[in-house]
Amino acid sequence: MDILLLTVGFGFMIVGIFGSFMPVLPGPSLSWIGLVLLYFTNAVPANYWILGITLVITFAISVLDYIIPAKGTKKFGGSSYGIWGTNIGLIVGIFAPIPFGFIIGPFVGAFIGELIYDNKDHGRAFKAATGSFLGFLAGSFMKFVICMMYLGLFLWIVWEHKSYLF
Repeated sequence: MDILLLTVGFGFMIVGIFGSFMPVLPGPSLSWIGLVLLYFTNAVPANYWILGITLVITFAISVLDYIIPAKGTKKFGGSSYGIWGTNIGLIVGIFAPIPFGFIIGPFVGAFIGELIYDNKDHGRAFKAATGSFLGFLAGSFMKFVICMMYLGLFLWIVWEHKSYLF
């Protein structure tokens, strides 16, 4: 049973890393589930401090993932229309049947939102949309780093208890 939990937990870690770039998959949350599965094994004693701290980090990253693109739009001169456009574009982009809709959606949403706000200033709309895109990239990078840290923690724990697991 331990080997099954270890394998499924590692699978969650890998899917979590891919999920750090794809908004359809909650990357840090999936990686955290992989850590929890590791602690369900008989060979690894439960460490509630690690699980609690990583849960708080996962929750914070999940919240920031929605805030950062909007803040990027605001930082590059976007209005509340651009911020709303970014959030709506992200949701539409996730479900749109186009390749990379989750990347294109926030950019297009911010651009359209800014054009609704002021349809004469295309340069400002493009700048705000660029801020949205950079915010998305920053959020994805942040999630990737956290998922890689969780993978490192997972592998370290497995290494520490390998004589009991295998």
